Amino acid sequence: MTSLADQTTEELGGRLSVLWRQKSDHIELDRLLKELDAATTREEEDRVLQRIYRLVFPHAFAEETVLWPVIRRLLPEGEALTLEVEQEHQEVNELVRSLEDEKEPSADRALRIERLAAVLREDVRDEEDELLPRLQEKLSVPQLRALGVAWEAVRRISPTRAHPVVARRPPGNVLSSLPLSAVDRLRDGADVLARGDVAPHLVEPAQRGLTRAARRLEGVGPFRRGEHPSTHSGD
Repeated sequence: MTSLADQTTEELGGRLSVLWRQKSDHIELDRLLKELDAATTREEEDRVLQRIYRLVFPHAFAEETVLWPVIRRLLPEGEALTLEVEQEHQEVNELVRSLEDEKEPSADRALRIERLAAVLREDVRDEEDELLPRLQEKLSVPQLRALGVAWEAVRRISPTRAHPVVARRPPGNVLSSLPLSAVDRLRDGADVLARGDVAPHLVEPAQRGLTRAARRLEGVGPFRRGEHPSTHSGD
């Protein structure tokens, strides 16, 4: 097998291929992680972290909804391979949730951010070196392109925030996608207004209300179905 990192656009199946789309997001993530490393203030760090979240959560949600079921169906070792990545995704969700819930910087904030970056980099390597090359061996270029179109369609309507309580597998992740995505995008808009100091007496209550709404949605019974015990969160 050849890592996606060492393949050209043509070898990956072109720009419609799910392999090219995955690698493209990974390249952007690497750029953002380097920017995070270079941040010198808490404000700079938070801005970069928000951009990382908006990239990685829709990306991972689309993987878990579209790609991993295909890999589990096609590969004898697909269950073990996808479970390892799901566990990484769960750790990312839990780390981000802990950072978002923090009202004041704690003593271990830097360590948690360092761990977050490490898990994200490990996730990329697991996907590009192991998981996706194995998928590539099983599918034709037209199939990879069709999967890429489906993955991109789901990514565009996927949640943009950490949701550690929601299942990492169907049917829970499929059912939760649209309602959580709608609330997350409202939260994203409220955050933009907050950074611009627009009517804080209105924006801050809206942020709190939307956060509560997202937490309530996470706990809806069907949204937690399909979860593997090793990625289950009792929050």
